[in-house]
Amino acid sequence: MAKTEMARARVEPELKREAEETFSALGLSATEAITLFYKQVALHRGLPFAVRVPNAATVEAIRPARAGEGVAEYASLDALAKEMKIRATASIRTGTPSDLSANAAGGER
Repeated sequence: MAKTEMARARVEPELKREAEETFSALGLSATEAITLFYKQVALHRGLPFAVRVPNAATVEAIRPARAGEGVAEYASLDALAKEMKIRATASIRTGTPSDLSANAAGGER
């Protein structure tokens, strides 16, 4: 079928840039990605992913992370795994639950 319709939308420049980088990494043009989205909407007869409004508890749980509070960065997955193993071992010894956010400054970075 010939492509004769045009879809236009205004989006934030940074969002457009990030999305098009992702499309490129996937080997898709913006047109192909938008067409794929439209086909999935038609196939699912709705959005092809869940869209939810978070409840108050979820919003409060997300707030500190978005503010960068209690967030740790690790140099590698191995460094994260090592810290998780150390904390889990300590938790088993003491009989208390491990809190991975309790020492955001700890561990190899």
